[in-house]
Amino acid sequence: MKRIILVFSIFVTFASGISAQNVLDGVYVREHSPTKMVVPLSYLREADVMWSKKVWRIIDLKEKMNLPFYFPTEKINDRRSLNDILYDAVKEGTLTSYMDEEFMTPMTREEFQRIGGAGVDTTQITDPEPPYLTRDTVIIREFSTSNVVAYRVKEEWFFDKQRSVIDVRIIGIAPLIYAVDDKGNRREGDLKIPIMWIYFPEARKILTNQEVFMRGNDSDRRTWDDVFQKRMFSSYIYKENNVYDRRVEDYKQGMDALVEAERIKTEIVNLEHDLWDY
Repeated sequence: MKRIILVFSIFVTFASGISAQNVLDGVYVREHSPTKMVVPLSYLREADVMWSKKVWRIIDLKEKMNLPFYFPTEKINDRRSLNDILYDAVKEGTLTSYMDEEFMTPMTREEFQRIGGAGVDTTQITDPEPPYLTRDTVIIREFSTSNVVAYRVKEEWFFDKQRSVIDVRIIGIAPLIYAVDDKGNRREGDLKIPIMWIYFPEARKILTNQEVFMRGNDSDRRTWDDVFQKRMFSSYIYKENNVYDRRVEDYKQGMDALVEAERIKTEIVNLEHDLWDY
């Protein structure tokens, strides 16, 4: 009798294991994005670059077109927000974070653990009951990727005479949060600061295998690398390479700043147009 019960229990366990393996959240197995390889960019020689200009952009996550950058705020099996992807990759050690936009100073593990006001505080709490003893209590402040409100993108536009095209390469990307103090409290004003810089060519190997939600057709998803390479986001220029190393907001305010950003964009577009205007 015991042998029959043992055989029956093994059969049930084996059957439940097979059933669990056959559970599919969808009608087909997604194989393209998880196995996709990074598409190498066109080879570029210094001698072939006739003109280049570095610009910095802001991707505001409040804009409707940029909502996939922020959502989902909690991880879903088949997709994550860009905030979670970059943060988790750095946390796991598969991606390097930097303190500066020149990528000269890698961020240490201790510095990464303190980003966004995260850290550990010690405070004293008094018991509500007699004898009202006072003891130290440790409070752990964790960084939430939902605090990211924008991204700063550093890129370089150039004319490649070998291919006769004006092209652009993204160099780095930095998540932005509202400025906070040492205790993690938001400071007054709308000042946005980068929490870290990510070297984009290094991040491509991770972004290539992460899908982005596409409205209208769930089977026609793009990867995060596709989103950046195909420029599927809304942004505005806040700085161009200049002798003063100043931002647009340093010499233009309000509507004038938007007009100035549009002027910089128009100059790049007109350059390509003038090259082919006979």
